[in-house]
Amino acid sequence: MEFISENKISEELVNSFDEQMTLELAIRLEEDNYKTPFDGLNDWHLLRALAINRPELTSNYIHLLDQEPFDEN
Repeated sequence: MEFISENKISEELVNSFDEQMTLELAIRLEEDNYKTPFDGLNDWHLLRALAINRPELTSNYIHLLDQEPFDEN
């Protein structure tokens, strides 16, 4: 299943992902060659949803989420 901006990040979408689909998502994020910034943001949100709900698929790509702890104070 190809993720395009019209898709919603649903439980069904997240559960449909396998290792190959996750690799393709990670490659797109690494290449950062999107038509619009929103397309890249959509992929980032999808990877984030996968990291939360299917962490076994994203352990090799967690660096793409750029999650660093910060102090809100």
